[in-house]
Amino acid sequence: MSRIRFVIAPAILLLSNIFLAQPASTQAMPAAKVEHSRGIYHVKSCPGPAAAGNARCFAHVVTDSNGNPLARSQPQVATPSGFGPADLRAAYALTSADWGSSATTVAIVDAYGYANAEADLAVYRAKFGLPACTTANGCFRKVNQRGQVSGYPREDTGWAQETALDLDMVSAMCPGCKILLVQADSPGYGNLANAVNAARVLGARVISNSYGGPEGGSSAYEVYYNISGVAVTASSGDSGYGVSFPASSNHVTAVGGTSLFRSGGGWSETAWAGAGSGCSTTYAKPGWQTDSGCNKRTVADVSAVADPATGVAVYGPASRKSSAWMVFGGTSVGAPLIAGIYGANGHGVNNGSDPYANQSALKDVTSGSNGSCGGSYLCTAGPGYDGPTGLGTPRGVSAF
Repeated sequence: MSRIRFVIAPAILLLSNIFLAQPASTQAMPAAKVEHSRGIYHVKSCPGPAAAGNARCFAHVVTDSNGNPLARSQPQVATPSGFGPADLRAAYALTSADWGSSATTVAIVDAYGYANAEADLAVYRAKFGLPACTTANGCFRKVNQRGQVSGYPREDTGWAQETALDLDMVSAMCPGCKILLVQADSPGYGNLANAVNAARVLGARVISNSYGGPEGGSSAYEVYYNISGVAVTASSGDSGYGVSFPASSNHVTAVGGTSLFRSGGGWSETAWAGAGSGCSTTYAKPGWQTDSGCNKRTVADVSAVADPATGVAVYGPASRKSSAWMVFGGTSVGAPLIAGIYGANGHGVNNGSDPYANQSALKDVTSGSNGSCGGSYLCTAGPGYDGPTGLGTPRGVSAF
C-alpha cells in the first residue's frame, strides 16, 4: 500500500497511559423493539439510542413475533440456520489457501463480560470443522480493558451476543489467526478507547469494533483508533441513514451492510435498509475519498452481509442462563468479517491508509437504499461509490 502514512500518537505509546476517565452513564437502556423486515422478526441486541459519550452494539438477533430469539439449544444440531463459514468464504471469494496464520492476532473489542466466550466459540468452530482456538493451545486470549486476564466486567446478555457474533465471524474468515478478546468495563467511549489501546499494546494486527454512538463528544477518543500498522474496522450502524463514531473516524475502515443472496450458483448483494451511512459533521475527509457530496468523512468504505433476513449462524447466549444456535444480522456482522479478511491476508493496513487501493478486488453493489436523503448516493446504492455499501464487498483477501 503505497499511500500508508505511519503516525503514532504519543499519548498512546504505553499501556500505563491509556486509562481515560469514564463517567458512569445515567441513562437506562430502553427495551428492545421487535422489528419486521422481509418476513423476518428481529431485535437489536443493544437497544438504543446510545447516551452521549456512549456506544451501543449493532447486532440484530432473529426472533419470533414477540422478540424471543429463534434459538436451537442443542450444540450439535445437524445444520444451524444462517450462513456458515463455507458460505461466507464462498460469497467473498476466500480460498482454502486464505486460512490465515497464527502470526496474526485479530482483536475484538466489546463492552462487558462474557464468561462462556471460549466455550461457545469452541462449539461454533467444532461444528463447522474449524481448528480449535483455545487458551490452552495459545490461539484464544481474553483480557479486560487493562490487558489483564482477570477482573472481567459484569455480564450483559446483549453485549455477550455481540461478542459471540464477532468471535464467530473472525473465526469464519481467518481460522488460522489468533483471537484476542478485550472486554471494556462499559460502552463508554473512554473505556472502549482503553480497550482498543490494550489490544494494540498486546500485539493485535487487526482490531474489530462492532459498535457506535453519537459523534458529539467523540473527538477526545478518536486518536485511540489511529494506530500505525494496524487495520481497525468499525461497523457503520444499524438504523439506516446517519453516521456514528468510530465508523466516522478517518483512521478506520468503515463497514456498511448488504443483503446477501445465492444467485445462479453464485452470490449477489443489495444494500441493506438498516446500514448506517452519511456525512460526518466532525471528521475531515481522508485524502483517498473523492466523492463530491460530502465535504467531510463519508461513511461507509466497504461492506458485507448485514441483513437479518440473510443472516449468519452464531452460537452464543440466548439468555443469561443458556447458549444456543441463533441467526444474526446488523453491520456488526461486517466489522469482524472484514477484520477476518485483513487477518487472512496478514497485511495489517494502518491508520488513514487507503482501503480503496485495490478496487478491482471489490464487487460493486448497485441497488438498494437505507433511507431518505433526496435520492443521493449517500443513502442509495449505485455504480461506483455509495454510502450504504462504500465501494462494495470483497473479492478475496487482496481487496485490502
